[in-house]
Amino acid sequence: MTTVPPGSVLGPVPCNNFVNDLDAGAGLQVTLSWKEQLYTRVVLLCHAEGPRQVEKWADRTSGSSAREVHTCCGLPSGKAAHRLPLAPSPRRRTASQCQPEPPLLRTSKRTIYTAGRPPWYSETGAPVDEAFVIGLCGGSASGKTTVATRIIEALDVPWVVLLSMDSFYKVLDEGQQALAARSDYNFDHPDAFDFELLVSVLRKLKKGKSVKVPVYDFTTHSRRREWKTVYGANVIVFEGILAFANKELLKLLDMKVFVDTDSDIRLVRRLQRDIMERGRDVAGVIKQYNKFVKPSFEQYIEPTVQVADIVVPRGGENFVALDLIVQHVHSQLEKREITVRAALASAHQGQPLPKTLSVLESTPQVRGMHTIIRNKDTTRDEFIFYSKRLMRLLIEHALSFLPLKSVTVETPQGTTYEGKRFHRQRITGVSILRAGETMEQALTAVCKDIRLGKILIQTNHDTGEPELHYLRLPKEISEDYVILMDSTVSTGAAAMMAVRVLLDHDVQEDRIFLLSLLMAEMGVHSVAYAFPRVHIITTAVDKRINEEFHIIPGIGNFGDRYFGTDGPSAWCESDGMDC
Repeated sequence: MTTVPPGSVLGPVPCNNFVNDLDAGAGLQVTLSWKEQLYTRVVLLCHAEGPRQVEKWADRTSGSSAREVHTCCGLPSGKAAHRLPLAPSPRRRTASQCQPEPPLLRTSKRTIYTAGRPPWYSETGAPVDEAFVIGLCGGSASGKTTVATRIIEALDVPWVVLLSMDSFYKVLDEGQQALAARSDYNFDHPDAFDFELLVSVLRKLKKGKSVKVPVYDFTTHSRRREWKTVYGANVIVFEGILAFANKELLKLLDMKVFVDTDSDIRLVRRLQRDIMERGRDVAGVIKQYNKFVKPSFEQYIEPTVQVADIVVPRGGENFVALDLIVQHVHSQLEKREITVRAALASAHQGQPLPKTLSVLESTPQVRGMHTIIRNKDTTRDEFIFYSKRLMRLLIEHALSFLPLKSVTVETPQGTTYEGKRFHRQRITGVSILRAGETMEQALTAVCKDIRLGKILIQTNHDTGEPELHYLRLPKEISEDYVILMDSTVSTGAAAMMAVRVLLDHDVQEDRIFLLSLLMAEMGVHSVAYAFPRVHIITTAVDKRINEEFHIIPGIGNFGDRYFGTDGPSAWCESDGMDC
């Protein structure tokens, strides 16, 4: 069970708490886990206002009777319900969701996803498809958040973002603050929302960019100082009372769902929510409902049902409608599957190495260290020692490519010296876990007070594609020079994904420096072709890779040799194919 404050943003955070670093505090209780138990399903075969034809399918774990099924959903039981034979259809999955069980680990405090985000870009490095956006509209307390979380729960896809319209209320001035304190401010009117910011954020998120989302505090009627950073979604679930009220907003929605709930139920829910979660009194809630909420629903919200693709009666209790929505989204995701590694393996053969590549001079010392770390009989202590020496030389070599300006300083002898100094822009190091993390020590030894980020990318061995599992980048990274570190690069698939992540966070391409101890020519070509302005720096380039995408002659599995672990045959390091 995870506490979600009103106006919060969920996901996407594989290998992390599913709720993306939400602030603590009282809020709506939402269970974000796999269907721990499947209840008997009731399939509604026609429009809610027409004849209700139902058929129950009891899950193998359920023993509910037909009468129990009809009663729990508010449908007629017995002969009044015309039954049709309907077998449950098998669940459709995307290629990255190949396991028979959901890719989850659950603890008492968090849900951890063990499946990653597959490529959202082509071999050229450019994004291919935009995220699929589901818009949920409905009256206040109609159950939109419940519908949204149940869709997320059933999708079985970790990279899903829940974006709430409540986050985009306008900042109130002193006069409006006073009105809000007396329950005399209309929060249900279109003018109460910052549609310009909302459209901008949703458009960027749909294109795969990192965005900052405001967090609205309903107790103080103001935005919190800290905004939430949200990034990376295959599916965006956007919910709000006026989700269909803006023409520009409607253009961004791929599926429009209207949640239709009885007005009496909505009033009861609103009373419970505003009194228990937002510290309001009963009189103020009822006054606001009669003066603003009900009239605004009738004038602005209810008419938008005409643009909806699907109307969901009874909100989150309508499992049939939710199942249909999930099936449609799965079918759309299947159409958008992208294969990158196969395209990389067949491209750029026989071409000269790019000009953006810089290889550390192969001095006798460098070649001697390569001889030691490439030798399969080298002990772990020697492997670590000489790897660290190479890393230090590589970092020092890479820093020479940073922009320097001429400066004049005075020496202790009172004379001047014409020298160089790095510009005031920051340098940030980002390691591709786990082997890339071994290079952090050399970087921090050379660059004082450098900020560090981490990206976890692994290969899905059912699809052969890299998948993004975890991401933690420093704040305000867009203006930094970023040193991206990985121990080895074979096909370049993981390196390309890491570069794409940085670009999605608005890091300038020519400010990215990809550093690796060893690269294959294929990996160099792949990265340079997709991102021609990225600086590629290494200590050596091997000419070929084998059928398993291992670098030949190579260095072995760097992570296993460095950390002293024996990786299973079905698992490979960051670029996935450096063995």
